[in-house]
Amino acid sequence: MMRDWLYIIPLLPLLSSVLLLLLAGKLKPMQVALLGVGSMGLAALLTLLIGIEFYQQGGEVFQQAVFNWLPIAGAPVNFGLHLDQLSMVMMSVIVGVGWLIHWYAAAYMYTDPQIQRFFVYMNLFVFAMLMLVLGDNLVLLFLGWEGVGLCSFLLIGFWQYDAENVLAAKKAFIVTRVGDTAMMIGLLMLFSHFNTLFIPAIVGDPQVMNDDQLWWACLLLVGGAVGKSAQIPLQTWLPDAMAGPTPVSALIHAATMVTAGVYLIARMHPLFLQVPHILEIVAWIGTLTLLLAGFAALVQTDIKRILAYSTMSQIGYMFLGLGALAFDSAIFHLMTHAFFKALLFMTAGSIIVKLHHEQNIFKMGGLFKSLPLTSSFLLIGLLALVAVPGTSGFFSKEAILAATWQAPTAGPVLWSMAVFGAFLTSVYSFRLLFIVCFGTAHHPVKEGDFSFSSQYVVPLIPLVVLAIMGGWVMLDFDQVFVLGEHPHLPLWLELTPLVAALVGLLIAWWLYFPRPTAVAKEGRLQTFLLGGLGFDWLYERLLTRPLQLIARWNKGDVIDSGYHFIAWLNLSLNELLVMSQNGKTRWYLYATVAGGALMLGGLIWWR
Repeated sequence: MMRDWLYIIPLLPLLSSVLLLLLAGKLKPMQVALLGVGSMGLAALLTLLIGIEFYQQGGEVFQQAVFNWLPIAGAPVNFGLHLDQLSMVMMSVIVGVGWLIHWYAAAYMYTDPQIQRFFVYMNLFVFAMLMLVLGDNLVLLFLGWEGVGLCSFLLIGFWQYDAENVLAAKKAFIVTRVGDTAMMIGLLMLFSHFNTLFIPAIVGDPQVMNDDQLWWACLLLVGGAVGKSAQIPLQTWLPDAMAGPTPVSALIHAATMVTAGVYLIARMHPLFLQVPHILEIVAWIGTLTLLLAGFAALVQTDIKRILAYSTMSQIGYMFLGLGALAFDSAIFHLMTHAFFKALLFMTAGSIIVKLHHEQNIFKMGGLFKSLPLTSSFLLIGLLALVAVPGTSGFFSKEAILAATWQAPTAGPVLWSMAVFGAFLTSVYSFRLLFIVCFGTAHHPVKEGDFSFSSQYVVPLIPLVVLAIMGGWVMLDFDQVFVLGEHPHLPLWLELTPLVAALVGLLIAWWLYFPRPTAVAKEGRLQTFLLGGLGFDWLYERLLTRPLQLIARWNKGDVIDSGYHFIAWLNLSLNELLVMSQNGKTRWYLYATVAGGALMLGGLIWWR
């Protein structure tokens, strides 16, 4: 049976990464591309075959124990894989969209002298993400969780000779470590209660933890989720992560890292359903994040940062869906978002390359005339992002909004805020479109001959189709979560988000079509929004500067002086003992007799 080959899927990118590492400096760029992209293509083909068999068998859960890993007494950990409908969807997104991104990356990075190192990181990234979603125990999940964090650090700072790139990579690594620490504590709490790390046993155990313990364990898991998925209050790393190459941005935002938090909550959702208010907290986190990201995106001038904030906003909708008990809709939106967000980032990358690495949208313009095909792809991706009816984003986002209205607590309030977020999405999306694709061109560019354009265009075509039609394939996620269907809303409630998006289009047209007349004005409000609503400013004063002050205070090794004293004491004692080793037999004899006398005297005194 094809499912017996499941372990080959994560093994392919891992082997490719190892081979590229071992053959460093010995391969030509074309050989690197064939190995890096080819391994992903084989993984995608195998995923397709396993997926066909999986759904023909009605989505039957499959467990595969590859080998015994950690022989912990009473709770052994196997290197095992778990395939159900949730992990099947996640694997398909990671491998399918990831393969297209790798294909695109081969063209984007072809002339880079470090292309081999780049694909080592990229394929290792995919392997770690596959371990995260396929692992049947918390150890494998956490291994993949930390693996994607490490690979994101390496890829964001890939061009390490630029200090800003290094700072962005360090920021992503440190901020996400805060969430990872919370998650690790939560996992240890679960292990201490259930005495197992096997995920199906934990989520399916009828024995409920103490309410307080479970509440804290779930809250700590949420802490890990908000770190990886860039939600409030650990969202500040994501916009700066645009320092990495554009294929990295596409992989992080569409197929891997930022979806990890959504997967974690969806996978562990039976625990979240057992305690009150946790999912309500998740819903509020997502709602506040989508509004924050929407406001910040309104004033960004870097095309990649606009898309980064849009990712933060769309992940917020997924968190809102999870909090509204619409786990099926949240995963559905995760899937459709992967289609149009990969399309948007890769199209943006094509524009950046053709404009000689220009990323400022106000230095673009008129691209519908000079780059009609690329601009059409950008338009399709933005329409799906805005959730225009008929696109893939429409079906998944509307499902989340419908579930939110019927949420057990604060449903109408959260729904209203989410609809306002849809309005903001429309404004900043069409602002981007009007500024980049209309008006006066600043660069004399053209699509180029087919041999050049095809390297960038061909991987985008499947994403264009999926961005338009991906939502029509309504996968039956109810089989995963068994929560029942959400009833339809009244017509006026279904039309309200569409009206909000239309109003956003009209406002963007009024302000930015064909081009804004005054873009250089930067008031306090614009500066505040440009900086992500002041979170970096706040964290710098609450955390960074106090730590730097402590470091400067400790410049003279005040704290280390205690450790230095211990070292000095041990060295001094060692010198005294060395003095006693003088090589004289008579001295040793006297010392032995003296020691014996002291021991005898001590025994007599003790009695």
